[in-house]
Amino acid sequence: QVQLVESGGGLVQAGGSLRLSCAASGSIFSVNTMGWYRQPPGKQRELVALISSGGSTNYADSVKGRFTISRDNAKNTVTLQMNSLGPDDTAVYYCNCNQVDRGRPKVYWGQGTQVTVSS
Repeated sequence: QVQLVESGGGLVQAGGSLRLSCAASGSIFSVNTMGWYRQPPGKQRELVALISSGGSTNYADSVKGRFTISRDNAKNTVTLQMNSLGPDDTAVYYCNCNQVDRGRPKVYWGQGTQVTVSS
């Protein structure tokens, strides 16, 4: 099992910045993909950004150039730096971990952290 705990959400004005952090514990493997998803009010959960254990990244088009994902493999943490925030970024943000355990894909989620951007 893997436990993911997010922190850093809150209320910010449009144009501002927030930094989300996710701490992973438990059976973390050296090879995995971690990332952030978000669920805006009344909408489905969507990808924000992913980062592999090797450092490869993938971003949703809507956040490219504004958000930066990074990770510290030694500390099992993943961070999302969010700049130039707008009201459309308002959502619950979830930390995610994908890894293969004995040949089976495993997906883990954090409890979510609220990000609210006021106009």
